[in-house]
Amino acid sequence: MRTEVAVIGAGPAGLLLSHLLAEQGVESVVIETRTQEYVLSRIRAGILEHSTVDLLDSVGLGERLRREGQEHRGIHLQTPGERHHLDFVDLCGRSVWVYGQTEVTRDLVDAREAAGQQFFYGVTETALHDIETDSPYVTFVDADGTEQRVDAAVIAGCDGSFGPSRAAIPDSVRRTWERVYPYSWLGILADVAPSTDELIYAWHPDGFAMHSMRSDTVSRLYLQVPNGTDVADWSDDRVWAALSTRLGAGIDDWTLRSGPITEKSVLPMRSYVQTPMRHGRLFLAGDAAHIVPPTGAKGLNLAVADVALLAPALISLLRKNDDTLADAYSDSALRRVWRCTHFSWWMTTMLHRSGDPFDAQLQLSQLRWVASSTAGATGLAENYAGLPIGL
Repeated sequence: MRTEVAVIGAGPAGLLLSHLLAEQGVESVVIETRTQEYVLSRIRAGILEHSTVDLLDSVGLGERLRREGQEHRGIHLQTPGERHHLDFVDLCGRSVWVYGQTEVTRDLVDAREAAGQQFFYGVTETALHDIETDSPYVTFVDADGTEQRVDAAVIAGCDGSFGPSRAAIPDSVRRTWERVYPYSWLGILADVAPSTDELIYAWHPDGFAMHSMRSDTVSRLYLQVPNGTDVADWSDDRVWAALSTRLGAGIDDWTLRSGPITEKSVLPMRSYVQTPMRHGRLFLAGDAAHIVPPTGAKGLNLAVADVALLAPALISLLRKNDDTLADAYSDSALRRVWRCTHFSWWMTTMLHRSGDPFDAQLQLSQLRWVASSTAGATGLAENYAGLPIGL
C-alpha cells in the first residue's frame, strides 16, 4: 500500500501527528507493535503543560479534557516540617492540567477512528528501508501473520525508546547522551480520593516522595527506591507506611488517606538524548529521540512539542515542496529537548537523596531558595508550566 506519511507508533506522539496531518489533508498510516487494548490501558504521565492544552484545544481535542481534567495553579514543595505552595499563575501566568496520558490517548484514538484513520496494531518484525532516498518504505507482519509493505514519502518514528526507528539512523550519523540515575520510583495507583489539592513534591531523609492524582477518586503516588527493587518486596502496608512518613513528616493537621492499591510498578530513572532527530526521510519524535526522568512532568509534553513542530514541517514539505522547516526540524526541536532535559535533571537531583550528607545539605539549601525567592520560584514555574511551543 502507499501513503504520504508512515507513522510508526500509536502513542500520543504518533496519534497527534496523524491528527494534525489529516487536518491539512495529508494521509498517513499508523503502525503499532502493541495491541490497541494495551495502548489504551498503559499508565503513563498525568500532567499537561499550558501549551499542550492550548494545542489540543485548537484541534478539537480539548472538550473532555476541560470537562473531566483538573486545572492546577501550581505545586507544593516540601521538606520535613515545611510545605510551600508555588502558584504558577501568579509567577508566570500559566497553569497546568491533571489529565492522564491514557485519557489523551483515548481522545486521540476516538478522533482518528471517527476520521477513518488506517491503523495496524499488534504488528511484528517492523523494519525501515531506504530512508536516505525519496522513496522510503516500512515492512512488517500484521496481526494476522500477513507480510505488509507501506511505501511513503516520509517516515515518522514515534515508537519510543525500544522501537526500530531510533536504531535506523546510522551509527556514523547518530550521537547519544545518557545519564542513568542511582534510584528508581515505586509508583502506585490507588482507589482513594487525593489527600492534597495540588501535587506534593517531598524531600525526606528516607528518600523522595510524590503525591499526584488522576481524578477526584484515584490517587497516584511515588516513592524513591533503590534500582533493582522488586515490587514483591513492597506490601501495600509497607507502601502506605513509607508514603505517610515521607509526605506527612512534621506537617500539622494533614493526614494521608489510604485505600486499595490497583497498580504497582517500578520505574527506572534516566535521561537520554539522540541526535539528529531527522535523517533523510526519517523524522523522530517523542521517546524515540529523548527520555527524561518523570520528576519534571516533561515526557508527554515534550513529545507534543516535537509533533507541533514536525507536522507543519511535513505539510510544507509534502504540499509545497518546501523543505525549509523540515531541514530545521531537528535543531529547532533539540533546543526545547535540552531545556527540558536540564529542567528534569535539576528537579530530580534537587529532590532525590543520593546518600551523601553533603548533597543533602545542598539540596535543602536549594529548596529553601526556590521556596523563598521569587526569582527561583519563577524559574521553576516557567519550566514546569511549559514554555510556548517553538521555544
